[in-house]
Amino acid sequence: RCIAVQAKHTTTELKGQTGRSACFSINRAGSISTLDSLDFARYSDDGNRESDERVAVLEFELRKAKETIQALRANLTQAAESEVPSQERKNFKSSPEIQEPIRPLEKRALNFLVNEYLLKNEYKLSSITFSDENDDQDFELWDDVGLNIPKPPDLLQLYRNCGTSPPSLRDRVDVSVGVNFTDLPGNCITQDPPKKPDLSQQQQTEVVQELEYQISLLNSEKESLAGQIKKLQSEIQTLKRTVSSPPPTIQDLDNGQYLDIRGVSEPESDLDPPSTHNASQYHSKLKSRPPVQFDQPNRKLSPAFQQALLSFCRMCSDSRLGAEVSRIADSEESVMLMLGRCLPHIVPNVLLAKREELIPLILCTACLHPEPKERDQLLHILFNLIKRPDDEQRQMILTGCVAFARHVGPTRVEAELLPQCWEQINHKYPERRLLVAESCGALAPYLPKEIRSSLVLSMLQQMLAEDKADMVREAVVKSLGIIMGYIDDPDKYSQGFELMLLSLGDPSERVVSAVHQVFIPAFAAWTTELGTLHTALIPSLLARIEKLLMQGEHSLDEHKLHVFLSALQSLIPPLFAVVLQNAPFTSRANLHRDTPAIEGQLLPFRILPQLIEIVGRINVTSSTCVHEFSRFFWRLCRTFGKIFTNTKVKPQFQEILRLSEENVDASTGNGILTKATVPIYATGVLTCYNQEEDRKLLVGFLEDVMTTLSLSHAPLDSLKASFVELGANPVYHELLLTVLWYGVVHTSALVRCTAARMFELLVKGVNETLVAQRVVPALITLSSDPEISVRISTIPAFGTIMETVTQKELLERVKMQLASFLEDPQYQDQHSLHMEIIRTFGRVGPNAEPRFRDEFVLPHLHKLALANNSQAVESKRSDIATQLFEAYSALSCCFISEEVMVNHFLPGLRCLRTDMEQLSPEHEVILSSMIKECEIKVENRAMADAQGSMSIASSLVGEDAKTKFLSKMGQLTTSGAMLANVFQRKK
Repeated sequence: RCIAVQAKHTTTELKGQTGRSACFSINRAGSISTLDSLDFARYSDDGNRESDERVAVLEFELRKAKETIQALRANLTQAAESEVPSQERKNFKSSPEIQEPIRPLEKRALNFLVNEYLLKNEYKLSSITFSDENDDQDFELWDDVGLNIPKPPDLLQLYRNCGTSPPSLRDRVDVSVGVNFTDLPGNCITQDPPKKPDLSQQQQTEVVQELEYQISLLNSEKESLAGQIKKLQSEIQTLKRTVSSPPPTIQDLDNGQYLDIRGVSEPESDLDPPSTHNASQYHSKLKSRPPVQFDQPNRKLSPAFQQALLSFCRMCSDSRLGAEVSRIADSEESVMLMLGRCLPHIVPNVLLAKREELIPLILCTACLHPEPKERDQLLHILFNLIKRPDDEQRQMILTGCVAFARHVGPTRVEAELLPQCWEQINHKYPERRLLVAESCGALAPYLPKEIRSSLVLSMLQQMLAEDKADMVREAVVKSLGIIMGYIDDPDKYSQGFELMLLSLGDPSERVVSAVHQVFIPAFAAWTTELGTLHTALIPSLLARIEKLLMQGEHSLDEHKLHVFLSALQSLIPPLFAVVLQNAPFTSRANLHRDTPAIEGQLLPFRILPQLIEIVGRINVTSSTCVHEFSRFFWRLCRTFGKIFTNTKVKPQFQEILRLSEENVDASTGNGILTKATVPIYATGVLTCYNQEEDRKLLVGFLEDVMTTLSLSHAPLDSLKASFVELGANPVYHELLLTVLWYGVVHTSALVRCTAARMFELLVKGVNETLVAQRVVPALITLSSDPEISVRISTIPAFGTIMETVTQKELLERVKMQLASFLEDPQYQDQHSLHMEIIRTFGRVGPNAEPRFRDEFVLPHLHKLALANNSQAVESKRSDIATQLFEAYSALSCCFISEEVMVNHFLPGLRCLRTDMEQLSPEHEVILSSMIKECEIKVENRAMADAQGSMSIASSLVGEDAKTKFLSKMGQLTTSGAMLANVFQRKK
């Protein structure tokens, strides 16, 4: 009777129904004890009005949820942390000796308090170690422990208050839900009669459930309001069709097939087949399971009454999560729909370090989901899954992208994956831009070819030009290489060429390395297919090199030259492949008849003369140019083999160099021998193979060059460049010493002079054992040569030994030889010798051993300066004065003892000033300033001694005098030629 009476009032009560029971009244009865929320309007024609009312209720619920969200957040962390599985709770209560395991919140709080205690009590090292062992926690910020959790007293206070009884349960319980659960019998959470022993634990569990429900409701309702309206309208239409008879099974038709545990199933044979989503064009038609049959009691209960009875079941289906749980997917499409709805809520709550575990779910759902908007959201989640993905995480995402691409095909890759890349092309984190760059390469095989050669190429080109991170540009270059492996539009050749040059000019070595490793081989393979490797690519690089060299020696851009030559070098292997493809093998040609004609058509044979001509035009004093070209020829000869080198390369060089006795002209010489052709041939061609005959050829070539240049009085720059390049490799030190010994014992004094000067280049690179055994004996031999010019030529090498060698016996031996040059009466009037000595002292003095400088260099410079005051020949006097000024300027930067300063440095400067008073007043002003400051510093030496020796240029000269000195120096040049002009004007 009670039920009947309540049913009579159902219609009037429905209109005023608010709250949670009305919110989802279409899907369930809202009351446990009454039938007042039975929705008879569901089976009426007034569906539109019901839909409007439900929307209004949803909006009301949303506002209420926003008002309570702050209070809910305050309790969320503590409530969630207090949750313990029910079985474990029972174990702890039944066995008090079993200690409940520490919860994460408790652990973080205690960690914070322990670290605070260690810091306060000067256990700093322990605190550092403790922090390192808990690197997932920020010990400087209490908020890192949990959300809105008040900080407890420190450990000392807790210890002192440990005997204080805790507050009563009545004071501690704070539910903060705003409703009384006992007043809501139809609610998804109901309370059993409380038990005294675990009252607080039960309440905590209920609070946690309610909080989880509230948060999930807030997150979902705001996003799915429009979707709810759409579903409601769909349900209204369905209900209109079935208004004549209440359905025995209440199903939720949510774009798929579900088994809905919220309704009551009855056997029915004429059920309509489940609807299929209209966007299933990407999938085959999915078959759902047939309805499951259950035994029904032989009763006459009405469906409404039966539903009212079942509403007493404790089920939570009026929340987003409850609704998902209550509907079990009955087809593959339904599973995709469910995953699409749930994943956006799952992802933010998964630890960052474990989010890659979600990649399979996200990708699978994105592949199979019928809704484009949902797929886009899922792929957006995939690319934003990890804030700064590391290498392994990026590889996992890329693997997933490739799997997605293989599954869905090029059209969807272009429409769905590429936009995700484009959105993050300027992301603030380089790891995300790196993911974009890597994705472009990984997806290249699965894109439409038009997109590959347009949009993707443009994206990568933009990143190469604009991205500031080296690792991103490196990935861009590698992806560009992959694109070059798939591109088939010949019009893109010029763009590829420019990209190659742009990336080769990158300031980062790792980027340039990637160009040579990936991009150039792929680009060369494409140009080989196009037939433009040897007709366009290599000739265009050669043309650029020639243009650079035509700009002149002084304006040569060595970096660009390096870029072009390194590109040429990396193109040698593909060039070799082209030659092999077109070479006249015995099965394809008559060797005796066809070989010359076919060889003439191949690029290596055509470009060799051009390359050798280019080599002859580069500046031989540019070690960079010489080194780059030498490497190129070495790689070319090594790649094409010894026979090619001996029969094709060497003869062309030899024909140009023309090393023979009849070509030696004592007046002009062979001009090509002064060019870079010599060092490049020696180091780039003759060193490719290292057998005995190859070494002999190299030795003979260097000996011939040394002889020819010496006899023709030609500059030695080409020979010096060869020695510098070869001397960088210790393997060739013995060989170079053999060449020089040939010069030492040569019959011509000119050749012996050249040999003496070449020793200077070897001393710095050769180990001291070789210096002692091979270099010094040769120099001692030359220092007693009948020709004075030969003896003078040894001085620079002796000076370099004093600058670099550490063996005392060796240094004494060299010092004695230099002393003989300075003190032997036979050299008293040797102007050229004195000039060479002063020049050498100025060069090596600042780096030589201080004792050698103080006891040998400065005293002898003093003597030379004094002797020059009485030099009768003014030209000689000006030459020596010029050289002395340069030497004293260099040595003024050294630390000089007070005794040497007074006895030698200052007197030498005064002698030099005497010369300059007559020869160059401008230099005399500078010298006077230097002398004045030196004298002041000597007078104040007692104060300066405490600070150690000071350099003359930086501390001996005061700031004002130093400024004056530098300004005067800026007005002059200390080159011999310019000073000679000054002296000429003085005449």
